[in-house]
Amino acid sequence: MTNPFENRPIPAADVDQDLLEDGIAKANIPALLMVLYQMTGEERWLEKPYAPDRSPGLDDNDSGQLPEAVQHEIREAACEAITDWLQGASLAIPRPSNARLAEMLTVAMTEPVPEEYGDIIASGMDYGAEMPADDAVSDGKTAIVIGGGVSGICAGIELGKLGVPYTLFEKNEDFGGTWFENKYPGCGVDTPALTYTFSCRPNDWSMYFPLRDEIEAYLLDTAKHFELYENARFNTHVEEARWNDATGKWDVTITTPEGERETHSADYLFSAVGLLNIPKYPTIPGLEDFAGDVYHTSRWPDDADVTGKRVAVIGNGASGMQVAPAIADEVDSMTIFARSKQWAAPFPQFRKTIPGGVRYLMQVVPLYRAWSEQRLSWTFNDRVHGTLFRDPEWEHPDRAVNEINDGHRRAFTRYVKEELDDRPDLIEHVLPDYPPFAKRMLLDNGWYRTIKKDNVTLIPEHLARVDGNTLHSSTGETVEADVIILATGFQTTNVLGSYDIIGRDGAVLREKWGKDDAAAYLGTLVPGFPNFFILLGPNVGSGHGGSMIRNIENQMHFAGEVVLSASEHGAQTVEVRDNVYEDYLRRIDEAHDKLVWTHPGTENWYRNSKGRVIAITPWRNDAFWRMTRKPDENDLTYDGAEASAG
Repeated sequence: MTNPFENRPIPAADVDQDLLEDGIAKANIPALLMVLYQMTGEERWLEKPYAPDRSPGLDDNDSGQLPEAVQHEIREAACEAITDWLQGASLAIPRPSNARLAEMLTVAMTEPVPEEYGDIIASGMDYGAEMPADDAVSDGKTAIVIGGGVSGICAGIELGKLGVPYTLFEKNEDFGGTWFENKYPGCGVDTPALTYTFSCRPNDWSMYFPLRDEIEAYLLDTAKHFELYENARFNTHVEEARWNDATGKWDVTITTPEGERETHSADYLFSAVGLLNIPKYPTIPGLEDFAGDVYHTSRWPDDADVTGKRVAVIGNGASGMQVAPAIADEVDSMTIFARSKQWAAPFPQFRKTIPGGVRYLMQVVPLYRAWSEQRLSWTFNDRVHGTLFRDPEWEHPDRAVNEINDGHRRAFTRYVKEELDDRPDLIEHVLPDYPPFAKRMLLDNGWYRTIKKDNVTLIPEHLARVDGNTLHSSTGETVEADVIILATGFQTTNVLGSYDIIGRDGAVLREKWGKDDAAAYLGTLVPGFPNFFILLGPNVGSGHGGSMIRNIENQMHFAGEVVLSASEHGAQTVEVRDNVYEDYLRRIDEAHDKLVWTHPGTENWYRNSKGRVIAITPWRNDAFWRMTRKPDENDLTYDGAEASAG
């Protein structure tokens, strides 16, 4: 295949040399060294004195901790090599081996990266094999996609590549899903922009961690680019999906924008409604009769105005930590009801824009962008995974799961105490007593600075009762409010709860799973529900970090391979075997039992009422990537019969 990094997006004669040099002057040194090595083939760029040292903080180590003179030498050499490349020179090392890619990332990250990780680096850098031109479904099969968020967009893109005609139903008036619905002040992503990007649709992000409007614009532009609008029906609510044994198709009942009921049929069904779909509303006596306005963060009204009002924020999870700092200076007073304590990491790139020169460098030199992404992927995806296993010999299981995790606890504790140095009275109310990462690790959007403001009060209790405009805490403390903001998240264990799914022999999926015990093979397939694929299903989200887009893309790649396999068999239906499904569930549970998320005494939204983790994966990202490359035909049943071993 053509090497993706020999492509020069901008002809040399059209390059803005001043802007390019400005980008090189501000570029990340570790990523720049990887570019230098591939452009020149000179090993010295991976060795001392050029090899970077570890950063003492949590920033992106742009300097590589190298002396100014060494940094200058690297940047000068990079400028020369990039100029030569733009003028036609070939990469000296166009395609490092996968093992070599892992070695290079080890140098760039100043820490060991497993050799097998090179596989996912190669895939992320588009060094993988391209889909052959004839790798398409040609048996007239059709599909229905339910949902137009990130998962639905992934499904539409992949089905387009496969040549499978589809109809996409979306309850909202446009694509975007979570990013269409969540419009609260401060809403943004806690994953680096370069990794929160479709692998087939790079984007020129303006911020390291973009806010909601830029993300939504990117999603809509991607849907437009891949012509998904031609297949979409909006303001359409799916009521039921029922398998029809007689026709071998799924019958999907919808309510149209006009309120009419219709039934549409297709061979394949893709559920792309995700986990962050149904808001969680707390049961608080008197809340329905509150004398003011009540806003859930995921249902923020366009005309909402909190200026000069007395505001109460319920919750201090991800959305609570975003919305409170965003509006604190606008309101008359703010009371935060924070029943639980959260670990929050320093966020040095909060609201920082990417310098124009660096953005230009990423456009002109795709290889630099690729290495920047790989560094961020390791940092935010898998760097911490190996530190989250529960050590049975560890002497302090109450505060950490192992020695390294205890080191993380000490570092995060220092950060909290430094932020609240002038308000020691707040420390006991916010400092967790459970291991870091046992709940989702949050990024500090200025929340600690916010709770110190003169007009902000933190009540470390839950809101127990509402009486008119008076709010009562569980300990009897009262406060007056004009607006209540419910930053209470979603029903993450109620997977696919927005519509009914009926499979073979009338089996109802919600009954098979029970109240909140969803499960699926690779988060995607369920026996008894043929030709049915779940995206961002059970145990697919990442608790230790990472871009959900990558996992969804992995799932959709796997689903596409299953569809191709069925087509090659001439099969009308395909589904996972019962024993394969059950074995995968056993392996999932056994893996989670060894990890921090099942730490005794800790509650999190990953677990159901039985304590079983259903929302997130126990696997490292490269492991899940391998699992989803190609299905083992012996794991599947075609047309309800035994699959051939061939």
